[in-house]
Amino acid sequence: METRVAVISIIVGPGGDTEGLNRILHDYSAYVIGRMGIPYRPKNVSIISVVLDAPQDKTAALAGKIGNLPDITVKTAYANVPEQ
Repeated sequence: METRVAVISIIVGPGGDTEGLNRILHDYSAYVIGRMGIPYRPKNVSIISVVLDAPQDKTAALAGKIGNLPDITVKTAYANVPEQ
């Protein structure tokens, strides 16, 4: 199955469901290359980047599930990386 490299950018607001977010990310951990989280205290938000190598439908499903959580915003960017 063809996979694509993608970055999912997540902004978690003060009322964000972090437990739900971590549960969803755990469910897709087989596709996760790495993740980085940065708390931004002046705005009371956390910014998380998750890098994946996954089939496009799995990446879209993950982003959709995360986007349905309360007070969480998500965007996905795909890389044009050729298969090796």
